[in-house]
Amino acid sequence: MKINTTGAQAEELGDALMENGAVSVTFQDTHDNPVFEPLPGETRLWGDTDVIALFDAETDMHEVIAGLEPHPLLGAGFPHKIEQIEDKDWEREWMDNFHPMRFGQRLWICPSWRDVPEPEAVNVMLDPGLAFGTGTHPTTALCLSWLDGLDLTGKTVIDFGCGSGILAIAALKLGAASAIGIDIDPQAIQASRANAERNGVSERLSLFLPHEQPADLSADVVVANILAGPLRELAPLIGVLPVTGGHLGLSGVLASQAASVCEAYEEKFALDPVAEKEEWCRITGIRR
Repeated sequence: MKINTTGAQAEELGDALMENGAVSVTFQDTHDNPVFEPLPGETRLWGDTDVIALFDAETDMHEVIAGLEPHPLLGAGFPHKIEQIEDKDWEREWMDNFHPMRFGQRLWICPSWRDVPEPEAVNVMLDPGLAFGTGTHPTTALCLSWLDGLDLTGKTVIDFGCGSGILAIAALKLGAASAIGIDIDPQAIQASRANAERNGVSERLSLFLPHEQPADLSADVVVANILAGPLRELAPLIGVLPVTGGHLGLSGVLASQAASVCEAYEEKFALDPVAEKEEWCRITGIRR
């Protein structure tokens, strides 16, 4: 069931749908703009929002509608749309559409269940599990291409917000001596560890939740593929991680947000021209 509403009412309607039997509720911007997860403790509201509720196929939707009509935000005959979703093995559907991908000159990201197209290339075998990061998103692709273009031989790399571990593992296979992955999600730490073991680099990858990370962390290369808001807010923390002369790569940023993120880092870094891909961008620079 899809109900169009305003951002201010979306959460309350989501609660009402859950109370009337929905197994999940998601919010989608009506204009199909990117909608991001809020920061911890933050409530993110959108101007025009579709509230989308998923129900079991056996649910009597007439009963659901009757249960929702008394709600003060809806009323009798409230506008809505109901669609039947085809029953699929969604995990298999996703796996069938995740193909090996090349980034830069040397690097391939290959699903762990597929054959490697170029055995002589630098191949990262990946099973993201429940963590973000497969290489299919433009922000990940921008970071992978950037890493492929650096000379990482013997370098230390920090992957801030490591997700599946894709960037840290790619850096290690591109020649980095060691890498450190940091993420707030324990499932990301678990996925990164499993992918590092799959690629034979687990002994060179250290993984930390934020409260566990050493106080004196530093690296030759730091990459953070998260979101514009956290990149701005965490600039004092992220900005001190690269050594003097070290490289910084930031992504997860819309092109329209690039200027504000650059502003947060330009004092400590000599920034390169912003690279763009499909309305997303990558910000890189060298620590002054």
